[in-house]
Amino acid sequence: MTNQITFSNTIVPNYSKATGKVQYRMANDYLFRAVFQTNQKALTGLLCSLLHLKPEEIQETTIRNPIELGETLDDKTIVLDISILLNQNRIINLEMQIINEGNWPERSLTYLCRTFDNLTRGQSYIETMPVIQICFLDFDLFPEQPEFYATYRLLNVKNHHLYSDKLSLSVINLNQTELATEEDRANHIDEWAALFRTTEWEEIKMLAQKNEYIQEATSTMYMLTEEEKIRQQCEAREEYYRLQRYHKHMEDRAKHLEVHCDQLEAQRDQLEVQLDQLEAQRDQLNEQLSQANVKITSIESDNAALLAEVASLREQLKLLKK
Repeated sequence: MTNQITFSNTIVPNYSKATGKVQYRMANDYLFRAVFQTNQKALTGLLCSLLHLKPEEIQETTIRNPIELGETLDDKTIVLDISILLNQNRIINLEMQIINEGNWPERSLTYLCRTFDNLTRGQSYIETMPVIQICFLDFDLFPEQPEFYATYRLLNVKNHHLYSDKLSLSVINLNQTELATEEDRANHIDEWAALFRTTEWEEIKMLAQKNEYIQEATSTMYMLTEEEKIRQQCEAREEYYRLQRYHKHMEDRAKHLEVHCDQLEAQRDQLEVQLDQLEAQRDQLNEQLSQANVKITSIESDNAALLAEVASLREQLKLLKK
């Protein structure tokens, strides 16, 4: 595997004097792709950590979908996963994703299944190469069940018997390094996650001191970001992230407004029902008032008749006394 960009510097730049914030962190999917496409030793170290292998167990790594580093991305190269043929007998897909578009399980399964369809004409199904999809996520995929490094396979739901070991999907949550197991730490997966996530050169250099493969990745990261063409593509991806976040914000805001509108409409409907009930009560009270007025008029008429009769009786009484 060779570099696909000619560096303008005659001396490879040294990151030892770099300080402060990095211009682009390794979670930038273009920089992630560029570093591991460029540096085979760094890629070997990453694969050893993720797959729990020893360096001598990796004889050959071939990137199946190389891109021309520094060239402008188009619609055909916008997917920046790294598809690797490992030791000519299995395929590893590495993917960095920092924006939660709400469809990662479906999207990752689509990538996995497309890659698993790797037979050529005339081959037997038994010759299908195993595929491992490994996703680095800068967000919580399942917030209700947080985990640092999770692996999923096809299992019998009753007895957990493995259906096939040729399909595997792993998810590394860059935000949950504190949940790394002893096995994760023994394989330095938490250190790689810290490298991808950190924004400070001081922290990167501390990681590089402890791990020769991270040191290789750091050196290549620094070297690549010294090149204008690489920086332009990294910045293009950052602008893409900003647009995606803005769109996500606007979608969330629109959904919030829709929910608020639905709540207001429900309140309006409820108030209309209450108004109808109040109007019915008003009509009922008006009817009762009308009936009461009729009774009052009748009572008043009866009272007037009684009073007239009493007056007549009094007059008759007076006449009798004379």
